[in-house]
Amino acid sequence: MPVSLEVFFLALLLDVLIGDPRWLVHPTQVMGLSVVKLERLLWPWATTPRLKYLAGMIIEVIIVGLSWLVTKVLITLAYKIGWLWGYFLSAWLLSTTIAARGLCLTAWEIASCLSRGDLPAARRKVAMLVGRDTERMEEREVARATIESVAENTSDGILAPLLYALVGGVPLAMAYRAINTLDSMLGYRNERYLYFGRAAARVDDFANFIPARLTGVFLCLAALLGGKAGEAWRVLWRDGSRHPSPNSGYPEAAMAGALGVRLGGLNYYQGRPEMRPFIGQGGGEPEVAHIYKAINLVIIAYLLFAIASSLVLLVVGRH
Repeated sequence: MPVSLEVFFLALLLDVLIGDPRWLVHPTQVMGLSVVKLERLLWPWATTPRLKYLAGMIIEVIIVGLSWLVTKVLITLAYKIGWLWGYFLSAWLLSTTIAARGLCLTAWEIASCLSRGDLPAARRKVAMLVGRDTERMEEREVARATIESVAENTSDGILAPLLYALVGGVPLAMAYRAINTLDSMLGYRNERYLYFGRAAARVDDFANFIPARLTGVFLCLAALLGGKAGEAWRVLWRDGSRHPSPNSGYPEAAMAGALGVRLGGLNYYQGRPEMRPFIGQGGGEPEVAHIYKAINLVIIAYLLFAIASSLVLLVVGRH
């Protein structure tokens, strides 16, 4: 069943006020350690492509299933102790599945570094957001990488987990976070993970199909208040499918149109060049000011989605 309106809003408040404190164990840390241990256990016998795919699928089922089950059990036990315990545990667990504060603060820090001319610091910070090589990035490349990551993570780190919470409560939101974590650890198309991580990549693609497109729509709506809404909508449907990922292109396209910039282009991964299709063709080169504007668009989209979700929960609550 869907999350309650009270838990939903407390989770948003916790994320905005405290985010993910370093002193507190985060569920994704537990997921990550579990994935590493399972990979070490299963990798030695995964000697063929078929066995590698099977091993990856086993890890997927275990991590996602346990994430849902453990969350469900913990919340159930907490409510048996007292409704207040259940209420706060549910809200805290849901807040750990979203990362609005962390995303916006990291992007703001990168923009601040660029604004004061500290390119090396900006490169180090953008490496926290992207998987590409950052050591030799120029200023505009850092700005582009930041905007692309902010757009993509608006879906992965904000709207998607909240959408799943609306559908199936906190346990389903945590299961989604497990899916996303597995993809970030295993879903690579390199020699090691081409087959081993294929299940993780495919499940993540499926889980993000609707959230990514919904994020694009909400970024277009946000552009009504802080960007080029018409251009955002046009670029969303023109360029959203140009990205190598079946989902990432939609929030990136909406962001590119809203800001009037061109995203995509040449990236380096472990020293190897990879040319990505351009998104927002005809737009200008991303600059520092565009990062600040992108943060504003994310905040507005977040608020709009929270309002829309509240209306949905109110309607569901009446029935």
